[in-house]
Amino acid sequence: MSPRGVAMPEVRERLFAAAERVLAREGPGALTSRAITGEAGCAKGVLHAHFAGLDEFVADLVLDRFAHTAREAEALRGRAGEDTVAGNLTQVALALLDSSSPTVAGLALTRPAASLRVREALEAGAPGFSAVQDSIARYLEAEQRLGRLAAGADTAAVALAVVGTAHHLLMTGWPGAPDPREQMRRLITLLTGAARRAAPDNASPRE
Repeated sequence: MSPRGVAMPEVRERLFAAAERVLAREGPGALTSRAITGEAGCAKGVLHAHFAGLDEFVADLVLDRFAHTAREAEALRGRAGEDTVAGNLTQVALALLDSSSPTVAGLALTRPAASLRVREALEAGAPGFSAVQDSIARYLEAEQRLGRLAAGADTAAVALAVVGTAHHLLMTGWPGAPDPREQMRRLITLLTGAARRAAPDNASPRE
């Protein structure tokens, strides 16, 4: 068994997935160490054997999901020229929304110790919204070079709009709220349409 605070990868993911199911089914009030281990089919002490407590567990869950999305975004540049710009952006944006459901993100905010741990990790360089934003901007610049976006398009602003909107939707979502995925799709359609028309010398982008 690994030392406390260093969970084995398979145990870590098993507990994270179980916590997400508990939150989706019963809400934040039901999230306890016992509920998580019970959902995961583990012994009751497993969570505390690998994490210092529930706050550390929640923070690590959020950071893990952000890191996964950052890796997807980093691979985005390799898809320049493939599919459509809107389709590629939408794939990453929806992954960002799925990386930490509104319930999980909201839970971290209501637990000061978990929120502090997330903030400190991001400030120390852990991949999060900023890393995703940078990757999206680099991808859009690659599409510009291929002529699929206008030369005058503000790629940094488009990346900020996508990531900023995802952050807003994550922080303000609640059960019964409008589907954030549909809102994100509409935004990306609007942004990519504007980016294709941004300059007269690129009126017929190859998308």
